[in-house]
Amino acid sequence: MANLLTVNYKQTGKSANLNDMGMREMQARAYEARHEQYLLLKAPPASGKSRALMFLALSKLHEQGLKKVIVAVPEMSIGGSFKDTQLTAHGFFADWIVQPSYNLCVPGGETQKGRTFIRFLSDPNATALVCTHSTLRAAYKDLQPADFNDVLLGIDEFHHASASDENRLGELIDGVMTGSNAHIIAMTGSYFRGDAVPILLPEDEEKFTQVTYSYYEQLNGYKYLKSLGIGYHFYKGQYPSALPEVLDTTKKTIIHIPNVNALEAFVDKYSAVDYILDTIGDGIERDATTGIITVRAKDGRLLKVADLVDDNPLRVEVQNYLRNITRADEMDIIIALGMAKEGFDWPWCEHVLTIGYRSSLTEIVQIIGRATRDCEGKTHAQFTNLIAQPDAEDDDVKVSVNNMLKAITVSLLMEQALAPSVSFKPRSRMAPGEVAAPGTVIIDDTAAPVSDKVVKALENMDNIKAAILQTPQAVAPAVTGDPDPEVLGEVEIPKIVEKLYPDLEPSEVLTVSEAVHASLGIQSTGGLFDEADLPPDAEIMVPPGAEDTSATPSDATADAAGTDTSAGTGRTPVSAPDPNNQKPNRKFVLIGNKFVNIEHLNVDLIRQINPFQGAYEILSKAVTPAVLKAIQETVVGMRSHMSEEEAIILWPRILEFRKEQGREPSATSGDQYERRLAEGLIYLKRKAQERKAQQAS
Repeated sequence: MANLLTVNYKQTGKSANLNDMGMREMQARAYEARHEQYLLLKAPPASGKSRALMFLALSKLHEQGLKKVIVAVPEMSIGGSFKDTQLTAHGFFADWIVQPSYNLCVPGGETQKGRTFIRFLSDPNATALVCTHSTLRAAYKDLQPADFNDVLLGIDEFHHASASDENRLGELIDGVMTGSNAHIIAMTGSYFRGDAVPILLPEDEEKFTQVTYSYYEQLNGYKYLKSLGIGYHFYKGQYPSALPEVLDTTKKTIIHIPNVNALEAFVDKYSAVDYILDTIGDGIERDATTGIITVRAKDGRLLKVADLVDDNPLRVEVQNYLRNITRADEMDIIIALGMAKEGFDWPWCEHVLTIGYRSSLTEIVQIIGRATRDCEGKTHAQFTNLIAQPDAEDDDVKVSVNNMLKAITVSLLMEQALAPSVSFKPRSRMAPGEVAAPGTVIIDDTAAPVSDKVVKALENMDNIKAAILQTPQAVAPAVTGDPDPEVLGEVEIPKIVEKLYPDLEPSEVLTVSEAVHASLGIQSTGGLFDEADLPPDAEIMVPPGAEDTSATPSDATADAAGTDTSAGTGRTPVSAPDPNNQKPNRKFVLIGNKFVNIEHLNVDLIRQINPFQGAYEILSKAVTPAVLKAIQETVVGMRSHMSEEEAIILWPRILEFRKEQGREPSATSGDQYERRLAEGLIYLKRKAQERKAQQAS
């Protein structure tokens, strides 16, 4: 089984270390913004967002004059993350306490919970309530926005909201923002949705202060977990035949089965669980109290299995059992359908096996997060997507390939999310003599300083990248093998930036777009290097004057305005420095075969590189030529502006080409005429499949 991506961590322990108030790195960063009225916290699963909200909420209650806190989570099982917590034991000034009567993440009807919610708002002795998004929405029907005055509203898994008129959670948030003085803390592990609908309208998002803690920061700062693998395994026929190849029963595993309406689902959900249990071993018994199944594995080991698929009354007891696990030997395998995803905490999980395509980027990232908890004894985490191999001759090829593209997009997204982060800082915002932090690219705007809107867009570049990776036109070069960085850098990225930040001027859109393009290029072509890491015979390509530590900012960045990046146009090859010579620790990025000082990176150099080409090379090794060909044809079809009239005219020439060459025209040919013939053929194939599908229906 090939991994599309393997990431190794430094294990610094930094992200898990506590400060003198008991806060981890991410929580301390969020706490610095505690006085903001609207706070958007973007941090990966397992980074400690729940406790971060506790710290922030207690500050607002005890120090900022707010009267109440409401925490809303997507499903009841996640409510356990906000149970009573002794924070004073680690140095904080108060503990997090929720009265049992106001913990609404328990079984019961929404009508009664709605009454309790409304009673809470007028109860002078109550300060904290935990409920589901559903309960919050239901109660809001009987309330006015002003009822949330002096209330902190904490929304966990904020990506469930959207700016869509049909999204009631998004409508509620908008109403509370415009009709009350409430504070809002929105938290999410993935600030993007699978449907490309924005979570907040741009004018509302402008009101939020954003705190971002990257996947790279979180995972690189672990104590125990060394690596994460992201892989895809293809099967033919039905997926049970492939389960023995991908399911290692010695690993703590969560298995997500496909939805009954998915193409991969060939039986009902209960039968799917039976197939998996048979693969694990021989069933022994189901505990009548906890609902946990004991299975004897093929090698004789007794395994504890939790079935979260069966929705009978015993499932509540299974959930309670999982919520109270304190040791690794209390659970081995969990089988789930719609559960055990976002917010589900099982630190010992080593492997998440997902059967079938997942169209939502958010869902995939959340599933991966189930295995990326740092835990003693766990050194590797694995995500495996078991998916049907698309057949280029199959009538369902379009559906299969489109889903495949989504899977590819996810892998690309994770590659960007897990790569060393690159930040951008305008020269005009730097103090005299200030030294940029490692991994910082300086934007020389001394002649025309950038606006606050540009700075905000640069600080939230992950939003732009997420949108790029959901755009077929942007992802296409990665799967067609047709590098087109100019289209990406000059057309697609600016369109996305303009859509996300409509208030930017055209020149500002260009500045942000170039920074995004540079970041993608840096992360996909090699990464960052310390000077000490360079081989002895390496050449560092730096602008004239950059090797002189006394150079002025204007001297050091003078060459960055140029567009000619060849070695003979002013850049000076400098031998790798003598390690005994004490010089400032600068960072360099490998672009092709050149090392460039990242602080003075020429953006135009990046624009000549296809940021996705490395991902395409990995992908082409991981799937069969037939699958890759089907993917290429689908993407070419997405990008093509072929008309039916032109395709009909080209048909005789296509036949002639096939007769003369003994093959079909290639969409990746270096010959422009052949590529056009290929586009015509792909268009005609797609139309034929559509007509066949219409006739069948």
